[in-house]
Amino acid sequence: MRWSALTGGARFALQLIAQVLLARQLGPQAFGLFAIGMVAITLAGFVAGFGLSWSLMQRAKLDDEDIRFAWTWQLLAGLVALLLLQALAPTVAAAFKEPAAEPVIRWLSLSCLLQAAAAPATHLLTRALDFRALGLIQLLSYVVGYLLVGLPLAWAGLGVQALVAAWLVQVSIALLASLAVQPHPMRPLFWYARASATLGTGQAVFLTNLVNWTLANLDRMLIGRLLGTGSLGLYNVAYNLAAVPNSVLLGALQPAFLAAGAQMQNQPGRLAQAYGQMLAALLVLALPACTVLALLAPDLMLLLYGARWQAAGPVLAWLLAFMPALAIWGIATPVLWNSGRPHHEWLLQSPLLVLGALGLWLVAPMGITAAAIAVGLLSLARALLLTGAALSALQLRWSSLALPALRGLSLSAGAAALVLAVQLPLTGTLLLPRLMAAAIAPVLPVALLLWLRPRWCEWSLGPQAWAMVLRFVPTLGRKPSAQPLPTTGLQSQHP
Repeated sequence: MRWSALTGGARFALQLIAQVLLARQLGPQAFGLFAIGMVAITLAGFVAGFGLSWSLMQRAKLDDEDIRFAWTWQLLAGLVALLLLQALAPTVAAAFKEPAAEPVIRWLSLSCLLQAAAAPATHLLTRALDFRALGLIQLLSYVVGYLLVGLPLAWAGLGVQALVAAWLVQVSIALLASLAVQPHPMRPLFWYARASATLGTGQAVFLTNLVNWTLANLDRMLIGRLLGTGSLGLYNVAYNLAAVPNSVLLGALQPAFLAAGAQMQNQPGRLAQAYGQMLAALLVLALPACTVLALLAPDLMLLLYGARWQAAGPVLAWLLAFMPALAIWGIATPVLWNSGRPHHEWLLQSPLLVLGALGLWLVAPMGITAAAIAVGLLSLARALLLTGAALSALQLRWSSLALPALRGLSLSAGAAALVLAVQLPLTGTLLLPRLMAAAIAPVLPVALLLWLRPRWCEWSLGPQAWAMVLRFVPTLGRKPSAQPLPTTGLQSQHP
């Protein structure tokens, strides 16, 4: 998790720099076209993956036949997805009422095959818990794709083609680097003794990904259809910026928990303790952080992206406010998979497809801010639903979350009060000083407490969240007054 957090944080910084420079250069229209292409590509990526590589991570024992079978069918599925998307590109562009999206979709369809070919090596690295290599590969591919290729092409005036080229180069570099670090057998194998079990896992992953894709892209599909490419570009940039901190956090927690949890399938007590600690840490740490970011969002959007993107500020604020729900939903997935419930995620979320589509259809015409609020509420519903399923799977009680939730909400209220106490008197002053002062206001007291009274931080965060902090910053536990508290907290019925 430390390696995932370190490389994820570095990737966040690079993404922020690259996306700000690209957005200022290209504007909302180009990002709207790219967003249409990415909606189609994300769906094609799930079709290409089909979940076969997940079986490599879930199996207790693995041999060359398992790898060859997964790689063969992964590659074939990627090729089918590529051809299908090529054929449907005019239809998808017409659905968004944007003919200029057709060549974007055609070019991005190449990533279906590239991502499918890289999936086995990536999941083998995850199985080995080699998150150092995974993180460095992601960093390398992003630097080459967006900083060395995308930005120069954007400055040269290529418009949306710069974003398309950056994406394809990034995916290609990730494929080559993954195979170099984790080589594996690539002789075709179309069937073998354990094929049925592998395909069963793949089916569950495919259905889960399909439901998750639909829930995650309802907003983009309806905004692009009802409000146009410019509004979609504004919304998409705000969503991507809001999702980056969550991606860093979830990228550090979910893969490590999924891979490690696969080794604890017969130890429900350990699995419950690990899940409880991560859930408590998200409630106590992520809620206040996202509250602060949400209050800073309008000023941050204006400062980074300029006046052309100012309308995306409220969108960013609402999306950030609900981002902890997505992280909480994300860590429930490993619990369901490692407790023998792989179909629960898509089955439980299927009713939300209808409710989410109806809600967004009604509110999207009101504007992108209204759509962002609806998306946030949908994320909250998903988090509550899957957390309940995960708690039930591990025989944990909802009441055990009361204290971490109360701590998180109390810290959020305190942080919000500090930010507003600085923001409101400085309304109308220079943007950068106001933003810096409001950002420092909640951070300074925490820094002083960690230095002068670390024991108070332990008490404020609680034993589980503090234990998670110590995993990432172990030096805090070396102070005489900062001895870690016990890591137990959620009450399980397991002995």
